[in-house]
Amino acid sequence: MLKNKKYHNFFSIWLVCLITLVALIILVGGLTRLTESGLSITKWELFSGILPPLSPIGWEKYFLQYKEIPQFILLNSKMTLDQFKTIFLWEYFHRLLGRLIGLFFLIPFLFLLFKNILKKDSIIKLSFLFFLILSQGLIGWYMVKSGLTNNISVSHYRLAFHLFTAFIIFSSLLWIFMNHYYEQNLNFFRINSNFLFLKILIILIFTQIIIGAFVSGLDAGKIYQTWPLMNGGYFPNDHTFKNLFNFNSPSFVQFLHRNIAYLIFILVIYLGFFIYKNKIRELYSSFVIFFLFIVLQVILGISVLFSDLNIFFASAHQISSIFLIGCSLNLYYRSIRS
Repeated sequence: MLKNKKYHNFFSIWLVCLITLVALIILVGGLTRLTESGLSITKWELFSGILPPLSPIGWEKYFLQYKEIPQFILLNSKMTLDQFKTIFLWEYFHRLLGRLIGLFFLIPFLFLLFKNILKKDSIIKLSFLFFLILSQGLIGWYMVKSGLTNNISVSHYRLAFHLFTAFIIFSSLLWIFMNHYYEQNLNFFRINSNFLFLKILIILIFTQIIIGAFVSGLDAGKIYQTWPLMNGGYFPNDHTFKNLFNFNSPSFVQFLHRNIAYLIFILVIYLGFFIYKNKIRELYSSFVIFFLFIVLQVILGISVLFSDLNIFFASAHQISSIFLIGCSLNLYYRSIRS
């Protein structure tokens, strides 16, 4: 990826820091959603919002803007200024992290370009990745706008789009790092039948992240807080087969989230059996770590339901998904290297 090996460590540290920052913003974004803080800043402030309010007048200005949207009028009309400050700061740090990621990507990238260190294919990949990072800010504002006029929360479709893009950025950075670390240039999805079910498994995990965002956006975890059955039945009793694929229905979305999890777990068990049966020893340790995070994710998901959406379990469930994606990509990368 580099023309000059002298900058090998610099490039590695830069990528690791970016991966860490993107993981952190996914975590903060999840907490921003869980604390219902995402609509506390009602304006798109690319430069003027770098600093938080520094005076009582500044705080009052933001609070008055928040009072104009449906979320305050219909849901939080008794909110005090001190309570508003809490949700404001979650959204503020989320946006601040986004700005930091953009700058932390751009400045070293320009330095590497100026020094003529990157190969052509690396320049193309990193340029596209920077475009995605810039787009993520616009996608975030597109999401926020959906909750400022007629709704008390953001669109779950736009929320899923925002989260999915964050995971694409995270996964791309991780893949670039692995290629750099192992000094290879492997494409993400090779069009062949090798480890086909592992490829299907990764697609299912990304799909599950999207459905998980639907669950979060629709507050679908607040209903059917039982497991393994949904209040005594396998299928939600307030949903009909006539209107089966209704992604605006919290009941159906939770049902789908559960069943994709079952399918993923079955595929993971089969994958482990396949690796062991064929004695693919170079994948043993990677699979065990991946399997442990699958089990942890299942336990945390069930705990979220049983705890009535306890914020600790809900946040841990999302943090675990970051590690799960990382472990699945590591396992897949090792499988195509072997």
